[in-house]
Amino acid sequence: MGKTTKAPTLDDVAKQAGVSTATVSRCLNSPDRVIEKTKIRVLAAVDQLGYTPNFAARAMAAKRSYTIGAIIPTMENAIFARGVQAFQDELREHGYTLLVSSSAYKPDMEKEQIRTLVARGADGLLLIGHEREEQIYAYLEQHQVPVLIAWSYLPNIPQPSVGFNNRRAMFELAKEVIRQGHRRIAIISGLFEGNDRALNRVRGVKDAFQENGLQPDGIAVVQTDYEIEKGANAFRKLMSQSPRPTAVMCGNDVLAVGALREAERMGITVPNQVSVTGFDDIELAEIVNPKLTTVHVPHREMGRMAAGELVAMLETDSEARSICIPTKIIIRGSLARPAN
Repeated sequence: MGKTTKAPTLDDVAKQAGVSTATVSRCLNSPDRVIEKTKIRVLAAVDQLGYTPNFAARAMAAKRSYTIGAIIPTMENAIFARGVQAFQDELREHGYTLLVSSSAYKPDMEKEQIRTLVARGADGLLLIGHEREEQIYAYLEQHQVPVLIAWSYLPNIPQPSVGFNNRRAMFELAKEVIRQGHRRIAIISGLFEGNDRALNRVRGVKDAFQENGLQPDGIAVVQTDYEIEKGANAFRKLMSQSPRPTAVMCGNDVLAVGALREAERMGITVPNQVSVTGFDDIELAEIVNPKLTTVHVPHREMGRMAAGELVAMLETDSEARSICIPTKIIIRGSLARPAN
């Protein structure tokens, strides 16, 4: 058996840097309170010794783990990437660590992950959308774990949220599509189960129909998983109808890119023969041909603000707020007036 090397302590760092242990502690926990020259010396000692702060002891003393859990529906596309990155960056500024898991759009898996994160001592949780069993919220309240909803804003909901009004955003886009002269409009949507964002986007299109004196019952809706190829398959199904839709509105940009790909395979010109729209305004929307008309969601701003609100819920006595972040319509080449 080789000799076990003792892990360096706070005292070791203080001796190496020639400062007090209190100065080392301030440097690690409140670096803005330490002059730059001292901070450089302390951090050099930390690096040379390989010192790691004992966060378990810190958590016991503060009765807090300084860990936030986030459960997102998927890690397979870029829809959540910007927002979660901004969320993590802002949490780091407040001294919190982020644990991320994916539910694969499965409510039972999300429920299991919520219980796991609570069991591991997460101080608070970020969840996506409002649609879940009331017992889950009761469980979180029982364990006194604050929860914040993102990517969705619904008025008159008990849980605080930092998100956007999915129904209103899609309503505004549908109004523009109708203004362009389209009446035969079809929708490629995400699955409704456990996904209030998908359902409300479809409702937004129907709201626009009603406002314009059109009948929403005739709108063809195909529900599918958020994958490019699934969007392509759904587009082919819709374009097999007679008469064909003149515009296909997609629940997100990933599905819309699939629709554009399938249109090219089928020899259908976008937007001359059919218009296609998306939702989210991720990078894909600008690199496809034609560029995608879509709804711009300020994901980074939403993630940053969500982190700030969740930290405020944990560290102050202020009442939790819900914030509705505005979206905007981005008109690009995939939308035009119908040929006939």
